[in-house]
Amino acid sequence: MGVVRKFLAWLMVPVVCLLGLAVCLARPFNPENNRVLGRWLARTGRLILGLRRPLDGWQHMPHDRPTVIIANHQHNDDLFVLGDLLPPRAVTVGKSALVWAPFFGQVFWLGGNVLINRAKSHKAVAAMQATSEAITREHKSLWIFPEGTRNHGAEMGRFKKGAFHAAVAAGAPITMVCAQSYQGRTEGVLGRYQSVAVRILPPVETTGLTNADIPELMERCRRQMAEVIAELASH
Repeated sequence: MGVVRKFLAWLMVPVVCLLGLAVCLARPFNPENNRVLGRWLARTGRLILGLRRPLDGWQHMPHDRPTVIIANHQHNDDLFVLGDLLPPRAVTVGKSALVWAPFFGQVFWLGGNVLINRAKSHKAVAAMQATSEAITREHKSLWIFPEGTRNHGAEMGRFKKGAFHAAVAAGAPITMVCAQSYQGRTEGVLGRYQSVAVRILPPVETTGLTNADIPELMERCRRQMAEVIAELASH
């Protein structure tokens, strides 16, 4: 039953994105498109999966100023767990290959998100620099998975520097979103997915920091997130 639920949840994604394409075409490259699509996809996906997502700390998510959000990245199902947590005017960072995903790639592009070609590091650096300027100039928030890849519910991988460079360059706070480790296990005869708790931590200010402070900032954020994820797993 759980397999059927997962199949239907992902079958829903291109359907919802096709519907959302009309919204995106009406206001192309508006970052609010991401909030609309994220809400539709996450809430519909959780409904199909029977997945509960207890949320703590939503009051810590800045809604009146730009922020750089970092979250642990476990599975593709993170779309359903975290997709409706975007603050106003938030964009995300993804691989340039995403643009070719049917319907999802097109709405991702029309949401003004940052597409990075990892094979061309100089272009990736330029994209991150442009993003830090957009935080300041266009008052956009930025959502990044700092591990750069999925950890499949295991220990968090090493953080990449991009999110921290963008935050320090823009003087924007870093907001940490911690999702409980999960493996997509199901329970009961209906195959409902086990709940995944999420906690949002108070923003970490970066005003006055320089590039020299980034290694310590990265380690401090990773340590805080690891402690919270371990605490969520113990409940």
